[in-house]
Amino acid sequence: MLYQAYQFQDDLIAPVRDWARRLQMFSGTAFWNGDLSLHFAAAMELISRFQITHERPDFDITKVTVGNREVPVTVETALDLPFGQLLHFATDVDAPRPRVLVVAPLSGHFATLLRGTVQTLLRDHDVYITDWANARDVPISAGRFGVDEYIDYIIRFLEEIGPGGHILAVCQPCVQALAAVAVMSEERHHATPRTMTLMAGPIDPRESPTKVNELAVSKSLAWFENSLISGVPWRYRGGGRRVYPGFIQLVAFMAMNMERHQDAHRKLYQHLAKGETAEAEKIKTFYDEYFAVLDLTEEFYIETIDRIFQKAELATGEFTHHGHKVDPGKIRNTALLTVEGGRDDICALGQTSAAHDLCRSLRPHLKRHHLQANVGHYGVFNGRRWEKEIYPVVRNMILAME
Repeated sequence: MLYQAYQFQDDLIAPVRDWARRLQMFSGTAFWNGDLSLHFAAAMELISRFQITHERPDFDITKVTVGNREVPVTVETALDLPFGQLLHFATDVDAPRPRVLVVAPLSGHFATLLRGTVQTLLRDHDVYITDWANARDVPISAGRFGVDEYIDYIIRFLEEIGPGGHILAVCQPCVQALAAVAVMSEERHHATPRTMTLMAGPIDPRESPTKVNELAVSKSLAWFENSLISGVPWRYRGGGRRVYPGFIQLVAFMAMNMERHQDAHRKLYQHLAKGETAEAEKIKTFYDEYFAVLDLTEEFYIETIDRIFQKAELATGEFTHHGHKVDPGKIRNTALLTVEGGRDDICALGQTSAAHDLCRSLRPHLKRHHLQANVGHYGVFNGRRWEKEIYPVVRNMILAME
């Protein structure tokens, strides 16, 4: 009933948002005083934006600077599977460039959350990304999608990219990326990547637990199943599929920093009321992305809580893939780079660098750890310090293995 209650409330509010949009346009007529018009329009815009969306925004990457020239970028679907697509950011560059698979988190937001990551990588690399599907749009007939299937998808995507590629995982999928490379290494798979970059991911969530880690272990699996899992309404293609709704994850994330979000919307109102369009647009762009959410399958969410956070299976050596024990010690030729943020309140220090102990067979020159001081979780893969300080480390690791 949880999803149905949310949908009912959203249906009730929809006409209010529509009227707010209409009144916002009316505020621009000569009937209104200038200052009053701006304040009224600002209020109406905030009301009209009171909405969670469930469709992936555009990546909006149309060009990139390569060397001393701008080249066009075309987003192509390289592989289309039920629970996700492999997208390719094709560039008009003659010289071959290192092929990089960016593994986006499946944690309530779309892959476009990594727009800045991709934009930066495109300067020197041929970039692909995992574009995970919204579970509410995947028919039940498509079957299950849990942690093991997630690893299967990573391996299949790397096969599609071909031998000699590289993998970069952000946040939650660092565990699955490491497991995928371990499986491929043991099998001597032809598409085993040359480098593996793990950024702010819970390889060992027992290290310096954050609020996110503490929540995951504070409740039983039955509590998560009974309190947070809901059936998709029948109006959608995935009607009847049991999911962890993205709007719950959004509320949980916002609750961690509610004052910051309230302050951001106060600033948005002030910018709109003063006619400061450019400043307002920056805030709107961020929240357009932040309020776009996707649902996770029940099995993926529950298995993530159970296997990755509560049991820490990878760190304890108990992680399996379709019943077969996964051993990161089988990784011998894939160089490892881990990246952590000094102020990360979601994945704390030590959780990602734990991968180095697990990859015990790698020679020292194939391992590197980068600690970026004074950045939070988002700053590890987006923003000024990502571009100026973290990205050069990633680029150099990839270049060294080409």
